[in-house]
Amino acid sequence: MVADGASMSYTICLLLEAEWKHKPALCRFLLFRYTQHHNREISGPYCGGNNYAKCLSTCTNTFSWSSSANYVRLQDATSKIFSKSIATKHLVKKRTGVWRCATMEEIEAEKSLIEKDVKERMEKTIETIRTNFNAVRTGRANPTMLDRVEVEYYGSPVSLKSIAQISAPDGSSLLVQPYDKSSLKVIEKAIVSSDLDLTPNNDGEVIRLTIPQLTTERRKELSKVVSKQAEEGKVALRNIRRDALKAYEKLQKEKKLSEDNVKDLSSDLQKVIDEYIKKIDTIQKQKEKELLKV
Repeated sequence: MVADGASMSYTICLLLEAEWKHKPALCRFLLFRYTQHHNREISGPYCGGNNYAKCLSTCTNTFSWSSSANYVRLQDATSKIFSKSIATKHLVKKRTGVWRCATMEEIEAEKSLIEKDVKERMEKTIETIRTNFNAVRTGRANPTMLDRVEVEYYGSPVSLKSIAQISAPDGSSLLVQPYDKSSLKVIEKAIVSSDLDLTPNNDGEVIRLTIPQLTTERRKELSKVVSKQAEEGKVALRNIRRDALKAYEKLQKEKKLSEDNVKDLSSDLQKVIDEYIKKIDTIQKQKEKELLKV
């Protein structure tokens, strides 16, 4: 069987590299016959010695060979090529992993997941702030004032509104009617233990709460509480932004996003954060207005 040019070139390359030190004369002969056959000319200060690399690197006009799989390629200007390692077929076989680039669909899916997580966490932050603000009592009765009251019910803490109906018959009182009358005492105890500063009136059927008018000093104190809760909400939003930026930077390190992509996404994320901060400011102003209203 006659080997094709690429296979013969590859074979000669390996033979010369392996046997030059042991059989320099034979190797020079094979090299001479090969270049003569391909109308090539060899000359160089090391071609008569035993150093294979130096001989080939100083040849004024060398040859080139390649295989269809691009495993070996030796071209003119061998001084550049031989300074680097040559990838051969037997080296390629040692590779155990396969690299696969992420598709655009996969990258977009990862971006969407990050954006979805950001929106969900921000909405939860706003809901938490609303709940906290509702728990801060104003001078007017509101059932949401009792949203944060927890009752020890049969050994487990539960929210008051889950075991009782809460209503506001007028602007200065609340009515708590439990679904189970046996829980009246534990409900009364929970209200007294809370920070609402309310005195419950238990008549054996329902619990009535009279909402006293707030003093000016108390209103100012509660305004500070609201301001602190609003700032905590803003900090939570900034932490959400930080986590999202880390997720984007991770995609950049994985070469799924460019630096410009991350900058654009960061800019868009900041705009969303600013919108939610404005929501917090709006809710805070509404609550402070309620507190200062006599």
